[in-house]
Formats: sequence, C-alpha cells, structure tokens
Amino acid sequence: MKTRPATVFILTILLGLPTGASWSAQEAPGNNASATLAEALTAACREDAAQFARTLTADNAGVFRELAAGTRLALMKRFVLLDEPGRPLLSSNPQGHTVVRCEAPGLTAEFRFGETRLRENLAFVPVEVTGARRIDFGLVREDGGWKLLSVGLLLLDLPALARQWESAELEASEAAAIAALRKIAESVGTYRRAFGRLPESLDQLGPAPKTGISLEAAGLVDAELAAGKKGGYRFRFRVLPASGEGAEAGFELAATPSEYGKTGRRSFFLDSSGALRGADKQGAVAGPTDPRIEPR
Repeated sequence: MKTRPATVFILTILLGLPTGASWSAQEAPGNNASATLAEALTAACREDAAQFARTLTADNAGVFRELAAGTRLALMKRFVLLDEPGRPLLSSNPQGHTVVRCEAPGLTAEFRFGETRLRENLAFVPVEVTGARRIDFGLVREDGGWKLLSVGLLLLDLPALARQWESAELEASEAAAIAALRKIAESVGTYRRAFGRLPESLDQLGPAPKTGISLEAAGLVDAELAAGKKGGYRFRFRVLPASGEGAEAGFELAATPSEYGKTGRRSFFLDSSGALRGADKQGAVAGPTDPRIEPR
C-alpha cells in the first residue's frame, strides 16, 4: 500500500496558541491523554462521528454534532489525511508509545506518538505522521477526562470553524448562482440566433431528445436549470417586449435563494444587456434598481 504524501492537517480558521508557550516535559504513568488521541484518530479512520465527538470538548462536541453529515465527514477525513474510511490498527513502538495505523483502499496513514508531556490540566502529545513533519496535539482535562484542544499551535475551535464553513458555503452557493445566470443568458442568446426568437420559458432551453434539438428542447442547459432550480437557488426568466420599432425583445433573469440564509443570502438580477445586479433582499427577488455587481 502507498502512504499518503506529506500533508499537514491544519484547520483553516482557529485561534492560535502563543508561540512562546513553554511546556514542562514529564512522563505521565497511566496517563490517558494519548488514549483519547488514539480514540479520536481511530474514530476518524472509521468515520465514526459519534465516537469522534466523544473525544472533543463539550463546546466543540455540541457544534460537531450539529454540523451537516458531509461536513462532519470532511473534518474526520482531514484529521487522518484519507479520503475513504479505513481499518484502524493500534500497536506500540519499542519505547511503549502508541502507533495508530489507518489502512484505507490504496492508502495508509500512520501516526507515531511520542512521549506525552503534562502541565497542570493540559497534555501535549507529539505525533509523527508518515511522510509529514511532527504535529503536536494538545488536550485539556475536562470532566475528569482528556479532550482534544489543539492541532499544532492552533486551537481546535469548531464554533469559529463552523461559522467560517457556513460563510464559505454561502459564498460558493452565490458564486454558483451567478455562474448559472450567465450560463442561462448565454443560452438564451444562442437560442435566439438559432431560432430567430427568444424562448418563452427556461424549459425550452433544456435537454433535447435523441431525435434532435427543437424550439421546445434546445439542449442548451441541464435539466435542473431548465426546471428553474439548482444549487440552492430558484431561477426566473421573463421576456420583455421590444422598446421600439425595429428593436429586439429583451429578457430578465433573476436568482433567489431557495432557503434564505442557508443556501444563500443575496438575490441576483441579470438583463439582456449583461448587467448583473444583486443585494441581500432577505429572500425577495432582485431587480434593475439593485446595486450593480462588477465582475471580479
């Protein structure tokens, strides 16, 4: 089996520990901090969310349990540097320190623990990850047991991380909605050039049968967009009458979050001139008077 190449697990938005923090090295007979860390790695290897939550502080465990299933899974995957569930194997090195090996199809990650050091209610476990530099895991004593506190010099702050993930997901959803609006506008233009008229609805832009494209199924967008709903947004298309003799009819497109605050905050508006507008409309439809959004 291959061992995963060097990748250091770092949670992207966490609170930093002081870089000058000093630790008293001392052996800890019967210490359970390394056992908690081994349990966390084992749970992450199996992708066992319930077991993994038990190794977290109360605040982090509460947030972790409330995360979407896919987000919990992504966090555990990062923790063991593997993309698929694996089989955990526990052993000890000649010095009696824990070794956790996670074997997944085609890949293996191995975590070799060093000597645990204690300082009051904190424990510090150095871990060598195969193919990576040493990572220092911090644990804190809580309710008589040890719970994960930090990775490297970064605190494991899931409430802050959850807020960042939510913000990042909303931004990604909004960016996808803008891209979908532009795709629809491009497809409407293609439809006009092909058939000499605008479609009457988004449905006419949808997938074509094997018999070929037609006015009713031009094969320009996928089935979701043709149905007016994709990626957490609803899309509306409206034809505008020509503004004068010899002028072409125009159109307007709007994208609105399906669940305001969950799938997006901003609503968007795009017309046949290509001008994109949008704002936080509290879930309402955007229009031509909303602020213009300049391309990045």
